[in-house]
Amino acid sequence: MTASVLWRELTAAQLRGMAEAGALVLLPVASTEQHGPHLATGVDDILCSDICRRVGEALVAAGKPALVAPTLWCGLAEHHVAFGGSFTLTLPTYHALLRDLCRSILRAGFRQILIVNGHGGNMSALAALTVELTRELEAPIATTTYFLAAQEEFAQILQDQRAVLHACEAETSMMMVVRPDLVDASRLPEATGRQADSPSAVLSPVLNRWRSFRELTETGVLGDARRSTPEKGERLIRAVVDGMARQLLAGEPWA
Repeated sequence: MTASVLWRELTAAQLRGMAEAGALVLLPVASTEQHGPHLATGVDDILCSDICRRVGEALVAAGKPALVAPTLWCGLAEHHVAFGGSFTLTLPTYHALLRDLCRSILRAGFRQILIVNGHGGNMSALAALTVELTRELEAPIATTTYFLAAQEEFAQILQDQRAVLHACEAETSMMMVVRPDLVDASRLPEATGRQADSPSAVLSPVLNRWRSFRELTETGVLGDARRSTPEKGERLIRAVVDGMARQLLAGEPWA
């Protein structure tokens, strides 16, 4: 039987062996928040966890030891709270959680950690915290946001947007593959909102002030989920996994 790449499914002895073998640890970080009228609140957690598992398996199949830590399911989501159903952390709490999780991984003997983000609201904080974590832990902590690994491919696959927005054509299509039972198809006609080239164009304009999602969309959706399909979802997931695995097998970001 092939060993799992999931930390939670392995024994301590197996994990010690993987640390000794120099395994890369993927640490998925996500959010639990509203995702419009048609998707469950766990979208970011579910998709990021599944993407990391697939990437881990691709790396192992190519001969690179890799492991996927349990997902941090809560992130920075204050902008979604007005819709209900959302958890959020303060920035100091988020920093402390990431520091302690990464420290635990390092104390278990691992030396390469890639924090893989699946939530747009975490991106700015992670860019800054990468510096802090590297300094505090004296280890080369790296971060990425999974849907940035295949931006050109996403623009070609999607029909009504160019990138992942929120509860949109991209996220809905991927959920139709990973957890179709959590997509309410009867609500898809309502699943449309403001369009944008990217989340940052809406959430971080050149002249910026904090805004609740309530100010940006009545439905909780950015983009348009109405033409989502499992076929698009399969292509999106494959593009991300291939892109991330290719970079990691080339030694990035530690090369």
